[in-house]
Amino acid sequence: MTSKHEKGGGTFRGIKMLLCENPLPPLEEAVVAAQAELPASNYYTEPYSAPLRRFLAESIGVPERLIHINTGSELILRQLFERLGEQVHLLTPTYALFPEIAKHYTETRLSPDNDFHFDLERLKIPPGTTLAVIVNPNNPNGGVFDLAPLSALLKRHPETRFLVDEAFIGVAGESVAQLVPKYSNLLVTRTLSKAHSLAGFRVGYAVLPEDLADDLNSHNDAYPLARPSQAAALATLQHEDKIRQRVEQLRSWTQQLAADLRKLGVRTFPTQTYFFLADLAPRAAAELATELRQQEILVKPLADPTLGPGFMRITTALPAENVRFVETLAKML
Repeated sequence: MTSKHEKGGGTFRGIKMLLCENPLPPLEEAVVAAQAELPASNYYTEPYSAPLRRFLAESIGVPERLIHINTGSELILRQLFERLGEQVHLLTPTYALFPEIAKHYTETRLSPDNDFHFDLERLKIPPGTTLAVIVNPNNPNGGVFDLAPLSALLKRHPETRFLVDEAFIGVAGESVAQLVPKYSNLLVTRTLSKAHSLAGFRVGYAVLPEDLADDLNSHNDAYPLARPSQAAALATLQHEDKIRQRVEQLRSWTQQLAADLRKLGVRTFPTQTYFFLADLAPRAAAELATELRQQEILVKPLADPTLGPGFMRITTALPAENVRFVETLAKML
């Protein structure tokens, strides 16, 4: 399964650039809060993680009833696709999970010739589409869509549900989660695994229309989060100023890494996140990934036949690790 490789590697102790994990550890406040809950781990949390639901609802400006929390956003995405994914429309390349779990899908291709930019005003939704998916910022290239045309799309296609996956909204882009109460066909999913450095705590949530929120909340474990996970999430969300500072640091490292690769003759594509696409043609990305793994460096070849074999998604590591990656790759190239 492709998605397994998006997260796997937990036992890998080298340089991790395969995954979109944040190389920075959780905030100290999150660690302290999680540790404080450990002695009480013989007790469940409040049903449906009520304190976290309330905080999220107030922060976003939506009714608490529209919030669904679960163990990571992938589980939520799988449940939404199970219910709505009969005929999906994707903007590709996209998050590798989506083509895997859609029952059937069509696609609008994002072109490297245009640096993967796309004007959503030009988006055509095929007849019969049950779920249209927009990943913003987009994974794997890290670009941001202008979602100003979204309202018109929602009105033009009332029978199609639009899922905006905001996994990296803490890094870049403008959220549309506050619009969910206004549009019954808008769904928004988020995770605290990315900008907030809580991948190992497994905290995901969605802002959904009442029917879907009620459905997911009534058909899931009422206690989806461990006490340390809920505490870490609340503590982190109360320090968004620190998260923003860290995001700027991550972006700086990412831009430097991309610049260093361009000096090697590698084409890189614009990003607003802490990962980006690179084209290492004429070398095949899969072959280079195998060689790099032997040097204890884990990277992700894209394996997109439309783009070609040279494409690789690269996530920034810490600066010293980035230097080692560039030096190792330079010898291979």
